[in-house]
Amino acid sequence: MLDLNQMALFVQVVQAGSFAEASRRLGMPPTTLSRQVAQLEDSLQARLLQRTTRKLTLTDAGRTLFDQSAAQIATLQDAASALAGKDQTPKGHVRVAAPSGFFDYFLMDWVAEFLAAHPAVQLEFVLSDGMADVIGEGIDVAFRGSGELPDSSLVARKVTSSYLALAASPAYLAARGTPQTIADLTTHDCICPAHTGGHGTWNLNSPDGPVQVPVKGRLGASTGQAQRQAAESGLGICLLPINALRDSLRDGTLVEVLPGVASAPAGLFVVYPSRRHVPRAVTAFVEMAVQRLMAVI
Repeated sequence: MLDLNQMALFVQVVQAGSFAEASRRLGMPPTTLSRQVAQLEDSLQARLLQRTTRKLTLTDAGRTLFDQSAAQIATLQDAASALAGKDQTPKGHVRVAAPSGFFDYFLMDWVAEFLAAHPAVQLEFVLSDGMADVIGEGIDVAFRGSGELPDSSLVARKVTSSYLALAASPAYLAARGTPQTIADLTTHDCICPAHTGGHGTWNLNSPDGPVQVPVKGRLGASTGQAQRQAAESGLGICLLPINALRDSLRDGTLVEVLPGVASAPAGLFVVYPSRRHVPRAVTAFVEMAVQRLMAVI
């Protein structure tokens, strides 16, 4: 007979992304977790997880078991918590993944207010413009500029809508001229992401419909904040969400170029590892963050 406790621990390990992270969340030694999962594998006569020193990977059997049991385990845990009158006070460690420029518009004062209101919660921010591996890195919630989900087990919620815009400094435009058409961009210095080697393709809107424009420049940067600062310094034309440019456009540090041609939809999404059994600390932080962001973006 299968041990339901071992099944629940297996689900917790998968959702945490590692034995170490699951150990932290559950307050249980990682060796105990590993032994329990190994015993479950012995009972099923199937390998559920491929273990490495850096991360865990589900086998086909493990993915099938997780997909078919996670919701049921969560339901049992919810029922047990309700019957036990579990304390609903937010508490625990919340690991947040966000773009590198997140704190350009998300004020640290908001974080301080949240932590003061919830003294049993700890926050950890992982900032990168790369797409975090939510499961593998033990992320509780991720803020992304896209709702695309490479892992079907993830859940995305759209927080805000925005659009993209082209911008450059007055000094750059005075020296190089202001582009009058989309085709003119091919003769300008365009600030591209760092991994493109100074070349890129921008998806823009021409009078005849969507068009892909090959662009190049002498400077690339891996973050939106750095790209904006490069444009402010006169190093070229940047393509960024209007929210990231609004202050610079307002004070005249940047000027919008070819208004409307880059109005591809953009936005901010909240991504969870799972829809079910989200910790109260995570829910409380997201509720605060969404409320604040919707007021400023």
